[in-house]
Amino acid sequence: MVFIADYGAGNLRSVHKAFEYLGIEAVVSDRASEMSRFEKVLIPGVGAFGPAMEAFSRYGFGDAIREHVDKGRSVLGICLGMQLFLSESEEMGAHKGLDLVAGKVLHFQSATDKIPQIGWNTVEYSRDDSVLFRGIPDGSWFYFVHSYYCSPDDPESIAATTGYAGKKFCSAIEKNGIFAVQFHPEKSSEAGLQVLKNFAEF
Repeated sequence: MVFIADYGAGNLRSVHKAFEYLGIEAVVSDRASEMSRFEKVLIPGVGAFGPAMEAFSRYGFGDAIREHVDKGRSVLGICLGMQLFLSESEEMGAHKGLDLVAGKVLHFQSATDKIPQIGWNTVEYSRDDSVLFRGIPDGSWFYFVHSYYCSPDDPESIAATTGYAGKKFCSAIEKNGIFAVQFHPEKSSEAGLQVLKNFAEF
């Protein structure tokens, strides 16, 4: 069973429907106190970094997720949810993140590519032992919507990269039970559904 955190900024319905389609039980809740009953937690994300962190604090999710990870349990962040895991973001000023993964969230800079990146793009794996991408061919297509990207300090935490705006950026993280993807698996057809299935069932 997967706990989906409702902090007022998530793409909740489509994520929940994706798990329903897969036959995987998932619970959407805004009660951080309920998180302790679950082995798997998912942090969706649509919106801006600063307001999302304020909502996290208001709902008590920040401390609950840190405790969850400290217990050796697993968490998956999607899009903004991934970015919240890092130390800080430059989106609309400087904002502190959850600091589960050391690094920064940076804005794309490009004179040729449209910002935000909206649409399908390929994902290249950085390791052979990925949990999230089991059974999914390298170079598969996933759906992205974002203007900012994650830059982890430790390259060993990077599970996959994607090319856009003249750079290869980190599009997936796997580190000590912390999983995150910049793309939206719930909008990424069969490959995206397999990512969610892999997380829920590993």
